Amino acid sequence: MQLTEKLFLAFSLIGLAGCGAATDNETTRSGLKRADFQTVVNGDSTDLYTLIGPTGMEVCITNYGGRVVSILVPDTAGKFRDVVLGYDHIYAYTVQPSSFGAVIGRFANRIAYGRFVLDGDTVQLDQNSGEHTIHGGSQGWRQQVWDAVQFDDSTLVLRYHSPDGESGFPGAVDTEITYRVTGQQELIITYTAQASERTVINLTNHSFFNLSGNPERTVLSDILYVNADRYTPLDSTLITTGALLPVTGTPFDFTSPASISENIARDSTHTQLKRAGGIDHNLVLNTAGDLRQLAARLYSPASGIALEVYTDEPGLQVYTGNMLDGSQTGKGGKVFARHGAICLETQHFPDSPNKPDWPSTILEPGQEYRSTCIYRFTTGFRNLRALESATLEM
Repeated sequence: MQLTEKLFLAFSLIGLAGCGAATDNETTRSGLKRADFQTVVNGDSTDLYTLIGPTGMEVCITNYGGRVVSILVPDTAGKFRDVVLGYDHIYAYTVQPSSFGAVIGRFANRIAYGRFVLDGDTVQLDQNSGEHTIHGGSQGWRQQVWDAVQFDDSTLVLRYHSPDGESGFPGAVDTEITYRVTGQQELIITYTAQASERTVINLTNHSFFNLSGNPERTVLSDILYVNADRYTPLDSTLITTGALLPVTGTPFDFTSPASISENIARDSTHTQLKRAGGIDHNLVLNTAGDLRQLAARLYSPASGIALEVYTDEPGLQVYTGNMLDGSQTGKGGKVFARHGAICLETQHFPDSPNKPDWPSTILEPGQEYRSTCIYRFTTGFRNLRALESATLEM
C-alpha cells in the first residue's frame, strides 16, 4: 500500500468517527437534511457532507456524482443565499440523469460521434447524446458513488476508480478530488488522476449558479466578464468545428462586463445562438493557465453577490441554462426557470481528442493529471461602473 493510500485509510477512520459522522437527522443551514441523502446506489452508500468556512460560507456536497448541492454565501445586506441549483433529496438526482453540481468525467463536454483515434486505434465510446458522447457517457462519473473522507470542517476528499473500458474509455483511472472552503469565501476544487495506460481525461464541475438565490428568476440581467478574446464555434450538431474565432462583435464578447441579455440581444439571430438555444460555448481564456489571473466574474444586481472564477485550464464553458424549461422543481419547491442559472465550467476544449492542434487531453501512464478551479464569492460592487473599475484593476 502506498503512503497516500495509507493516509487516506487513516483519515477515513478519523472521518467516520469525527467530521463525517454527524447525526442522521442533522439539518444544514441551507435547509438540507442529511438523512435524505443517505441511501444505497449501485451497491454503494451515499451521504451528504457539509463544509463550513470561517466567514460562515456553507457548501454541501454528496458523494453521489461528487455533486455540489448547495452553496450558502452572504449578500450585501449580510443575508445568506443559496446560489446553486440542486435538489433536497438524493432520489431526485438518481431518477433521471442530470449534471446539477456534478463532477464531469472521464471527459467533460462532447466528443464527436463518440470516437477518436489513439495510438492508431479507433476508440469507440458510449454515445449518449444522439450520435455523440457527452460528459463521459451514460455511465459517466456524475452517475457514480465516490469514496468520501471529510478531513475537517472545511475539506472533503472524494476518490473514484474508473475501470478500463468504462463507457469505452481505455485504461483504468484513479481520481481524487478535493473540495476546500477558505476564509476568502472560496470553494477550491482540485482534481488529480493517474492512468494505467494512455487515455484522455478532461474534468470539470457542472454547478448551475444563480447568484440571486432564486432559480425562478433568470440570470439574463446578471453582468458577466470573461477574460477571453476567442471562442470555439459549433456545427449544427453542437460539435466544435475546430476553428478559434474572435469574440469581437459577437454575443460571446464579454471582454468588458456586460449583461447577458444585452449580449444575446446584440445579435439574437446569430447562427451560434440559434444552434444552442442561447450561449453554450467554450471560450478560449487569455490566462495561459495562471491561477492568479481572473478568468471570469459574474455579478447579480439582485443580491450584490459576485462570483470570480480562477483556473489553470485553457477554456471556460459558458452555459446559460437554455434547456431548463420549468419542468423541474428543486430545493425549497423552487422551479428551475429557463435561463434560471448559468454554468461556468473550467475545462480543456470540447472534442479535443479529435483536434490535434488544440491543447492535449492525453494522460500518459506514470504522469499525473492535475487541474484546479477556484470559485470566489464577494460583495461590494454597487453598480456596473464599480464592477468595470475592479475588472480594469486586475
